[in-house]
Amino acid sequence: MIALRQAIGDFMLTVTQLVRKCGISRASILYYERENLLTPAFRSDNGYRWYGEREIERLKAIVSYRSFGIAVANIGTLLDRNGGQSQTQILKDHFNELEKEIALLKDQQKAILALLQEPKLLEENMVTKERWVEIMKASGFDEQAMRTWHQNFEKMEPEEHQKFLESLGIDDEEIAAIRKP
Repeated sequence: MIALRQAIGDFMLTVTQLVRKCGISRASILYYERENLLTPAFRSDNGYRWYGEREIERLKAIVSYRSFGIAVANIGTLLDRNGGQSQTQILKDHFNELEKEIALLKDQQKAILALLQEPKLLEENMVTKERWVEIMKASGFDEQAMRTWHQNFEKMEPEEHQKFLESLGIDDEEIAAIRKP
């Protein structure tokens, strides 16, 4: 161990210590290793991974990019800074994806406002599938946006999504098709 520390510095952390220091899971660190984003500075004979300051800084950058929603597949290019234009393109593409998501969320807000302005629409059995589709379209939703809305509803509240679809008078077969990922 003394030779190891002399070779790569005094400040070395195991996976467990790195987990505590960076506040992420062990599984995440091992995943980043499998994806070739993070490599231990040293692996001891007993299999322990040891990380130095350079690896800690790299992990912090990975965590930061992930917090921005950057895909793991793109983080290597951003970290290695060897892609100039591709780095810029990755960030521009991600920015554009976020813009689309923001627009979709604004459309969802409009749909909710339409319902709030007509509270009787929320009463049981007052809204049919056709009326709901009409409200969504009037709020700026196209077919893809409606599919995305249902997918998000399904992910967040599957039981409530089922109840909502039933309240629109949709038959079981169509509900199954709508709820399918």
